[in-house]
Parts: sequence; C-alpha cells; structure tokens
Amino acid sequence: MNVGERNCYISGIGMSPVARRQGLSEMDLTVRSITAAVADAGLTLDDVDGLATYPAGGMGTAAGGFGGPAPGAVQDALGLELSWYSGSTDGAAQIQALVNACMAVATGLARHVVVFRTVTESTGSAASGPRGMAGLRVIGGDMQYLVPFGALSAACFVAPLAMYRMHRYGLTREQLGQIALVSRENAHLTPYALMRGRPLTMDDYLCARMISSPLCLFDCDIPVDASTALVVSHVDTAPDCPNVPVHVNALGTASRGRPSWDQWEDLSTSTGLGPARHMWSRTDLKPSDVNSGHLYDGFSIITALWIEALGFCGTGEVGGFLEGGTRIARTGELPLNTNGGQLSGGRLHGFSHLHEAVVQLRGQGGERQLPRQPEVSVVTNGAGTTVGCVLLTRGIR
Repeated sequence: MNVGERNCYISGIGMSPVARRQGLSEMDLTVRSITAAVADAGLTLDDVDGLATYPAGGMGTAAGGFGGPAPGAVQDALGLELSWYSGSTDGAAQIQALVNACMAVATGLARHVVVFRTVTESTGSAASGPRGMAGLRVIGGDMQYLVPFGALSAACFVAPLAMYRMHRYGLTREQLGQIALVSRENAHLTPYALMRGRPLTMDDYLCARMISSPLCLFDCDIPVDASTALVVSHVDTAPDCPNVPVHVNALGTASRGRPSWDQWEDLSTSTGLGPARHMWSRTDLKPSDVNSGHLYDGFSIITALWIEALGFCGTGEVGGFLEGGTRIARTGELPLNTNGGQLSGGRLHGFSHLHEAVVQLRGQGGERQLPRQPEVSVVTNGAGTTVGCVLLTRGIR
C-alpha cells in the first residue's frame, strides 16, 4: 500500500515541566520542550529544517493561554534556519500539525520537523478569567446561537451526547466513570501527572459536583501550563536514531458529515467516525492489532465516542466495553491513556497522548510501562468540529 506518511517516523520527544501556574512563560516552556525533543532525537538545532504547531500561535496567556507562541517567534528564539513551517488553526484538530509535518517530510520540503503544542491555560484563566464567551459583548459564528441558552463551553456541547447514549443505549454513569478511574490509577505511576497520589473512588466520582449533566467534575480535563514537542523525521534517517523508531503507519483526516458540536446528523455515531474509517482504509492493520490507546479526553464522553468510532466495539456498545474497567486497564485488551490522560495528567491539549504513545512503543515508560510491550498504538485528538487520528507502530514497517 503506497501511503505517503510511511516515509515518516517520530525520532524525538520532549516535554516541559507540567504544573498549574508555574511562573514560566509560554516561550520558556516551548524552548524547553523543543530542545529536549531535538536532543532526544540525537540531533542539534542546526538539523531542524521544519517547524509546525497547532493552532497558529501568538494568542498569548492574556487571551486564555490557548495558543502558545507563533512559529516565527519560536524560530527567532532558537535561531532556526527553516526550509518549511506551518501554524494551522484548521484541519484534523491537534493532529493536523503532525499531518502537516508528515506531508512536508514525505514531499521533501524538510527532513526533520519539530511539532509542538504549548498551553498556558492555567495561568491564562487566573489572569483573565476562564476562557469562554460569557464576557464578550459581540458574539458571532455558531456561538451566537449557543451562548444565549447557557452553552458557554464545550462541556455544554458534549453533555447531550452522553445523555443521548444513556437514554438510547443504557450507558450508565458508573460505566462512563471507569474512564476517569482508570486514568487516575495510571496517573499514580506518571511522574508529571497533576493528580499523582490523589486517589479517586467510584463514590467520589458519583458524588462530585455536576458541570453539565451528566458530566461531573471528574469527567473534565484539568488546565495546566506545559509544552510538548515531537520531531518528525524521514525514514531514511532511522538507522541513525538513538531510539526505537516510532513509525507513522496511517493518518485519518477525513471530515464527513456536518463539522459541528451540536448539529451532527446521527447522534448514534460521532464526528470521529470519518477520520477513523479514513485511517483504517490506509493500513492493513485492524482494531484487534492495537495494544495501546491514547484517546482524546477533554471530556470522558469524547473518549467513549472514540472507542466506538475506531471499531473497538459496536455502535451503542461502549457501556458494556467500559463495564468494570478491565478492558481499558493496564492489563486489558485496550490499555487506555496510560499516563493519566488529560483527566488526571493535565490538559496538554492532546499532545501528551502523542508523547505517551511514543514512550510506550519505545518501552521507556518505567514504572508505568505496560506489562505487554505495545507494538501498535492509536492516538486521537479533537471532537466536534475538528477531529483526527494516527496509527503508530514500534519500528519501521
């Protein structure tokens, strides 16, 4: 199968400190993650000839800490000489930055592309209040139809999807809560996880305050300040890589149906179905080949929807799949979000999932390394209007 992304692999990963309001600027965090990723790849900054981020950057802490620095600012700070760069606010959610990097490498525009994502939402919310639309005097786009009815954040957009599954398919809060509980167990083994050492029981989960029914506090991710970086390199350089190469096997970027949080035509599926089918069409691998899942968890219901969209269970069957948490535990058939994800590790806006997939595929997880060495991992990002996914393998295939 002639798939262009297979010309690419992830040669390096890096992460800044992860914490709430840690007093480091977004540029400081970004430089730390990028220099760590480049060193991890066995490269120097002189080897880097491409740069990609999501979104375009330059939004700053004062704007809620969502954007991180722009590519030009990072290029200047590190003194990079670039053949190619990209800052995307559209496409297959956060994975679009990885998609763009793979396209640049596959077409010969660059050989080693740094992909980074920086968030300072914890500091941003303290500086300017929670990011949202409530304080705006003029509201345009889709939000003009949502804010007047109290839908101020994505929690309000996805909660009806959870309620729909409870009414139609019998999904229970106890079943959905297994995602939060398993994530918390995994966080205990992850040095940088924000909720490490803080136990969570089912009673804690069921008694937590509601954010947007039926989603409670523990169904929602935790804002932090941090930066994550990857180096995407051409497979020709793999023999020189000091780490186990993590191969990009297939990307899923399709947008089919209405790209909407609240106007999706078939509520028995989700916007993840298009990119999931697209990804599987670009590989000979199947869901049964996957032995670690790093599925976006801005809210737990998004993770549940991805489980169905990727074909790990049938439509409406995710409740049974989650029952008791054994299937998604470290020893289960689909170990899920092994670093604690965003529910217990901190909201690195999907890039911690990419980072953790590489760690597990390399076998570098230390205390949290899965007992069965993963050979194939799937990573998903996004929900609602923009979604994407990628299949990664241990070693070049």
